[in-house]
Amino acid sequence: MPKSLYLIDGSAYIFRAYHSLPMMTRSDGTPVNAVRGFTQMMINLRKDHPSDYFAVIFDPKGGSFRNDIYDLYKANRGAPPEDLVPQFPLVRDATRALGLPVVEIAGYEADDLIATYARLGEERDMDVVIVSSDKDLMQLVTD
Repeated sequence: MPKSLYLIDGSAYIFRAYHSLPMMTRSDGTPVNAVRGFTQMMINLRKDHPSDYFAVIFDPKGGSFRNDIYDLYKANRGAPPEDLVPQFPLVRDATRALGLPVVEIAGYEADDLIATYARLGEERDMDVVIVSSDKDLMQLVTD
């Protein structure tokens, strides 16, 4: 039976979690609604879909190599909400606390890494599952 590999688009999940819950804060006032939602989604995903391997992939701070090639890359995309920004490192901490690997490489977007790991897993005869709403990743779907 082939091993399974789940590749989770952590960056997309952060935004999904942020928009799914009302504002929540820690006692010091730090927003945590995205952290709470993200953590619960990861717990549910692991419980509902046991897998041999999991990786949660995030976009790096500072953009990707595409920004160097084309100045206007994602120029129409706005900045993340102000109350979401302090939650980015907390989500990564929560991911590690769940025992899940955090994958992030400067200069490469999450979808670049997901595509790379998906192909590597497939080359090793693994069942690869990509968990993302990014339609660009549909080109990776195989039999």
